[in-house]
Amino acid sequence: MSMLTPPGMGGKYRITGDKYPRMRRGRPRSRIVLAVVASLAVLGVLGWGSLQLVHVFTGGDKAKAAGSGPAGCTKRPSASPGATKPADGKLPGPAQIKVNVLNATPRGGLAKDTADELKKRGFTIGDVGNADKTYDKKVKGVAILLGAKTATEAALPMLGTQLAGAEQKTDGRAKATEVDLIIGTGFKSLTAKPAADKALHALTQPKPAPSSSPSCA
Repeated sequence: MSMLTPPGMGGKYRITGDKYPRMRRGRPRSRIVLAVVASLAVLGVLGWGSLQLVHVFTGGDKAKAAGSGPAGCTKRPSASPGATKPADGKLPGPAQIKVNVLNATPRGGLAKDTADELKKRGFTIGDVGNADKTYDKKVKGVAILLGAKTATEAALPMLGTQLAGAEQKTDGRAKATEVDLIIGTGFKSLTAKPAADKALHALTQPKPAPSSSPSCA
């Protein structure tokens, strides 16, 4: 009788051998959960990739590209019309600009004193005296700088560096290098020479803007 046979049992119920019957263990739940999570992750990646392909082929970035030009390129604003250079690209020196200094205020001696200071700063002086009836005692601001339409490219902004706050106007004269400085009741003095020299230097020799990105068309 085998040791595995219970007492009192025999015949066909006899258990022979020296091994216990074994049952197969079921799969752990953790493996099933892991398999489900992995499947969901794969599906998510595939879905995201499909969405990107649709976005590219349907031109989803056209609106952004239209506003910024070529990739990595940003358009810069154009320079101020009052500071543009003449057609030949050269600005005249102060000595090449003839300034007529005219006093439109009741205060005496302003035109002469202002003309003397401008002469020291290198400008050529023309007429010095009182303003005509068009402007006499009618200029409420600091001053009016009056010149030809082409003077807006050089002479007017250059003279403007010497007198901050002056209004620039144009008339029908022909010479672009001859301008009038009409002193108004708000005038106190010319801009301090160090500040005026710095502004004039920046106007005549502007620093090129650094650019590391592609140029815009």
